[in-house]
Amino acid sequence: MNDPTDEELRARFRPLIEAELAALSSASETTGSDRRPVELDQQSVGRLSRMDAIQGQAMAAALEARRAARRLVLTQALGRMETDEYGYCADCGNFIGRKRLETDPAATRCIDCAR
Repeated sequence: MNDPTDEELRARFRPLIEAELAALSSASETTGSDRRPVELDQQSVGRLSRMDAIQGQAMAAALEARRAARRLVLTQALGRMETDEYGYCADCGNFIGRKRLETDPAATRCIDCAR
């Protein structure tokens, strides 16, 4: 089977990448309040409740860090589309494979090189 053209790759995967970027941005906006500093007012919240709030804040911050990392690799994938490098392994230069790109549109390595 022939490798797809750069135009075919862009037409198939750009919408997927852009949709995932939009979903990540929306999720970040929705959960922004979860990352606010925890109020330490002794009268309004008990010690365990504050600990729960601090733990929730840390979990929200970690989730946002993962979202930011994913946004970065997706943005880099869009950049590779512009330079016609998208869909080709950064290590060996072979086509990554349609199924692998459908699983992760930001993949930079073919399955053999990723092992």
